[in-house]
Amino acid sequence: MKAHDPRIPEEQLHAYVDGRLDAAQRQAVERVLEQSPELRATVDAWTTQRVALLGLHGELLNEDVPPFLDQAAHQFNGAQRQWRRRWQHMAMAASVLVAFTAGWLGHGVWRGSEAAPVMQFARQAAVAHAVYAPEVRHPVEVPAAQQEHLVQWLSRRLGKPLKVPALHSQGFDLVGGRLLPGSDGARAQFMFQDARGERLTLYIGAVGNLAETTFRFAQEGNVSSFYWIDRGMGYALSGPLPRADMLELAHNIYGQLNPR
Repeated sequence: MKAHDPRIPEEQLHAYVDGRLDAAQRQAVERVLEQSPELRATVDAWTTQRVALLGLHGELLNEDVPPFLDQAAHQFNGAQRQWRRRWQHMAMAASVLVAFTAGWLGHGVWRGSEAAPVMQFARQAAVAHAVYAPEVRHPVEVPAAQQEHLVQWLSRRLGKPLKVPALHSQGFDLVGGRLLPGSDGARAQFMFQDARGERLTLYIGAVGNLAETTFRFAQEGNVSSFYWIDRGMGYALSGPLPRADMLELAHNIYGQLNPR
C-alpha cells in the first residue's frame, strides 16, 4: 500500500503513524489528510496494521522474567544471564515479526486470498529463527548426532516424510532440529552452522492447498529469508547471509528435496 501525494513524503506519513513527529509536523500532516480522503484511508489502514502487529507480541517487550524462573536461575553459575538473553531474544523476535510484516504489507508483495496464510507462515519462520539462532546452550531439541531419530520424529508429527538437505559443500553442517507449533499444525525447524558460527534455519510446515510459488525474498536487519510453497508444504530458509548466497542455498535445498 503506497501513499502518493506531492505535498508530503511517504516517510513522513510513516513517522506520523509511528508517533515520531512533533506537534507542528503532526498538524501539517493532518491538514493534508483533511483534504485527501484517499490518503486518510491509507494512513488509517497503516495505523490499524501497526496496532494489530504490536498487539501480537507487545507484551513480551515489557514483561518481566517470572519470579520462579529468576529464583531458579540463581542456582546455576551464569544462568541468570542466560535467562535475560532469552527474554531479549523473544523481544527481538517480536520486533522482527512487526518489521517483516510491515514491509510486506506496506509494499504490497503479497496480494489476493493466498496472502494471509503465506505471510503468516513466513512471519512464523522469521520469528523462530530470531528466537533460536542466537541460543547458546539449547539451540535445538534433538542434535545432529541423532539425525535419523530427528527426521523420523518430525516426519511423524508433520504427517509427511521429511529429508534434511546436505549443505556441507556450502560450508554448513547440521546442528539439529526441533518441533514448533504453527497455525496449521506442527512445524519443523532444522538448524545449520558454518565454521564461523553463522546459523541458518530451514522452517517447514503445511500451509493448506496453496498453489506452488517461486522463491520469495524478505530481509530485515541482517536476517534474510527465502520462502516458497511446494505441494502444500511451506519452506523458509532464514539466516544472516547476503541475498545472493541465501538464494544459492535455497536453490540447493529445493533441488535436494525435489530430485529429478
